[in-house]
Amino acid sequence: MAPMADVTDFAFRQMFAKYGAPDVFYTEFVSADGLASEEGRKFLSKELRFSENERPIVAQIFGAHPENIKIAAKLVADLGFDGLDINMGCPDKAVIKQGAGAALIRTPELAREVIRAAKEGAPNIPVSVKTRIGFNKIETEQWISQIVAEKPDCLIVHGRTKKEMSEVDAHWDEIAKAAEIAREAGITVVGNGDLKSLEEGIGKAEQFGLDGIMVGRGIFGKPWFFNREQKEISLEKRLEIMLEHTELFEKEMVGVKGFHVMKKHYKAYVSGFSGAKELRVKLMEAESASEVRNIVKEYLSEIQ
Repeated sequence: MAPMADVTDFAFRQMFAKYGAPDVFYTEFVSADGLASEEGRKFLSKELRFSENERPIVAQIFGAHPENIKIAAKLVADLGFDGLDINMGCPDKAVIKQGAGAALIRTPELAREVIRAAKEGAPNIPVSVKTRIGFNKIETEQWISQIVAEKPDCLIVHGRTKKEMSEVDAHWDEIAKAAEIAREAGITVVGNGDLKSLEEGIGKAEQFGLDGIMVGRGIFGKPWFFNREQKEISLEKRLEIMLEHTELFEKEMVGVKGFHVMKKHYKAYVSGFSGAKELRVKLMEAESASEVRNIVKEYLSEIQ
């Protein structure tokens, strides 16, 4: 499971724990600078909540200040996480402005300091790095070699540059190059980008010599994605799972996040069937789980 901001929260992960757990769960990314401050820690630690049924679980952090990365890494280890991941791929403007996320591709020396700080702060758990193949242009060999020199336990490569965002197909040939560099250093390597099914992902791992695959957008609206036994799912069951997700989000996350965050999942749950667009429009206007329940109930009674 790929770490995704305002997506892979506690409620989302619990749905996967029930319907089809991945081999490794990831949290949303959390600011290392925030975790390093007493005030920020009070608020952000809520985003690092997890349950035993999510193990193994990795916490992802972002930041560009090694001293804060070290503090955040220690906190992650003390909270009992099974691993720590450093985000070196996020293209968000606010993150880039801080010199964090994909911006670290442009400052390899600082990126290396960040990795060292994370390993110092959390010496007893694996430290991984999730990154891209370049900033404005593809620079796989130069960039990946810098990361590999610091020997993280795992390298996760998204097959696009920061500039490309999601506007081009992922360059799996470049992911394969990164894998070769990492493998020579004895580092586990995982590929990420455009995977739409578990079978496709496993095929890519075999084809490009990877230890694993990470899936992001492909898991939206599919808590059963990683369940190898689950093939087809009925419309009624899909909407029932969506409603369960909504109710769990309202119960566990409202107060940490607004209800509107849940709505980004409706486009994925509600698509590809007759009346989906009209149903989605109604769901986007809902302000509570009970409203969503009534809308779904009304839709199902109409089609029956």
